[in-house]
Amino acid sequence: MDRISVRVDGVWPVLRDLQKLPADADRETRDVGYRLAVLLAGQVAANARVDSRQSALMASTVRPVAGREPSIVAGGGARVGRRGTPAFKILFGSEFGARTYKQFRPHLSGGSYWMWEAIMAARPEIDAEAGRGVDRLVRAFDRGM
Repeated sequence: MDRISVRVDGVWPVLRDLQKLPADADRETRDVGYRLAVLLAGQVAANARVDSRQSALMASTVRPVAGREPSIVAGGGARVGRRGTPAFKILFGSEFGARTYKQFRPHLSGGSYWMWEAIMAARPEIDAEAGRGVDRLVRAFDRGM
């Protein structure tokens, strides 16, 4: 099934540094990553709800993914709307528009209607929270937890 998966850039240097911590830190690292993914998923879903009717249908398909880095997924085979259309048939048109399918807004060459816009707007907050989470982890494991 078609779906969009999103990973936030900029966390690789942080993950590299976290590899220097003891193995016990892995669970804590994953907890921080998941909390950030929950935050990001909430912001993306909220943006979808206020963007358009088609985008609003996608809000229920946005969910966080567990892992070290904040990741979300959207779309998939979930049935949405009064006709029960699979989400993947609406996702890309609602996010990027279309040139040939008139049920979608105009195609944005390289632009975004709701998902990427929300992700870019959330980056400073995600980066700041990731930094605070890493600082807490380093302090905790530096003290011997």
